[in-house]
Amino acid sequence: MKQQSNRSLLLGAAFLMATSAIGPGFLTQTTHFTEQLAASFGFVILISIIIDIGAQLNIWRIIAISEKPAQDIANSLLPGLGFVLSILIVAGGLAFNIGNIAGAGLGTNVLFGISPEMGALFSGIVAVAVFLVREAGKVMDRFAQIAGFVMIALTIFVMFSAQPPVGEAVAKTVAPDTIDFLAIITLVGGTVGGYITFAGGHRLL
Repeated sequence: MKQQSNRSLLLGAAFLMATSAIGPGFLTQTTHFTEQLAASFGFVILISIIIDIGAQLNIWRIIAISEKPAQDIANSLLPGLGFVLSILIVAGGLAFNIGNIAGAGLGTNVLFGISPEMGALFSGIVAVAVFLVREAGKVMDRFAQIAGFVMIALTIFVMFSAQPPVGEAVAKTVAPDTIDFLAIITLVGGTVGGYITFAGGHRLL
């Protein structure tokens, strides 16, 4: 029973991060860089994945072993640092989630034909409702898992329907024509930067 609970917790944390990372900002960034770098963008994705795994596992390991929130760990290292970290995460989370709500509004507009404003309002109500449930943690885990599976399925569908030049992309991933460090930093910041990694890590507590 405990093993099943831990598995659900880990899946919830993983999918919470995944659904947070692939938002409207991430899609806009990747679209821009794909247009700019073409198949060479595969190298950027590969490097960002390697950095993401290292950063994410390191932060999650520290949080899980210490059994403390990140701000408490930061305060134990340097008094007051946790408050600075919290302010930065809240500011970044606010900026990102304004974009996420706007993206949800645009998505519901495309899917159901309702206005973006009403779509954003409805999406916000659903998000608040999840946290109002007594078993909010379990509901959030299940909701994140379902949303994550849907997101992965849609990503795979788009991947095959778009019919990209897979061979060229694989070749340029290993030997790119150009290396854009700004694209790497932007992609890493949009996937494991700020509140996203801490949201998944704190779910383990």
